[in-house]
Amino acid sequence: MIVLEELLIDNLKIYQDDELYRFTSDAVILSKFASVKKGDIVADFCSGSGIVGIHYYALNKNAKSVDLVEIQPELASLSQKTIDLNGFGDIFTVINEPIQNLGNDYNGKYSLILCNPPYKKAGSGEPNGNRKIAMCRHEITVTQEEIIEVSAKKLKHGGRLCMCQRTERLTDMICKMKSVGLEPSKIQFVTNFQGGKPYLFLIEGVKGIKPQLKVLEEFVNKGV
Repeated sequence: MIVLEELLIDNLKIYQDDELYRFTSDAVILSKFASVKKGDIVADFCSGSGIVGIHYYALNKNAKSVDLVEIQPELASLSQKTIDLNGFGDIFTVINEPIQNLGNDYNGKYSLILCNPPYKKAGSGEPNGNRKIAMCRHEITVTQEEIIEVSAKKLKHGGRLCMCQRTERLTDMICKMKSVGLEPSKIQFVTNFQGGKPYLFLIEGVKGIKPQLKVLEEFVNKGV
């Protein structure tokens, strides 16, 4: 069932569907983590219902444009409904394609790419019986490595890739970023409100810069 939820910013709303993947607080945390530059040309890869890109724009309305790239037509359609409802049609474009299919005309286009990727490798853990939900949680149609490789091509020099991921995959992500010319520039670990070890990290990689990693103060997720 399709439901309409509040974004809690400027009376904006977002469509969700109980039978499809519904976003978690991780997506909102990522949209707040990303650095902001006036006139950014933004893409939200694996965008689902569009939460990361839409929430980022709600917080930073000086972005020039935002592309939402999502493989599942049902989720892409929800994104379009949300864009139309909130009057964002002049800023947002929905691209219902695998990110791997983005052509050469997208090379060097973006100054910022956001991505809340599938957290689990294909074949790890028990996938959800609903394939449409499983595709968002497991690397069935795209891998972490592919996301980073495509992002490196689509970013302009100095462009940023901001992602979140489970902590056990941190070293793999850093190594892959560096191998394709994305230098990790800042990282932040996330714990839940009950304390304990971090369960998530946020990372920004910048194309073509010298090493300059900053570790930010730990973020406590209180269910934002």
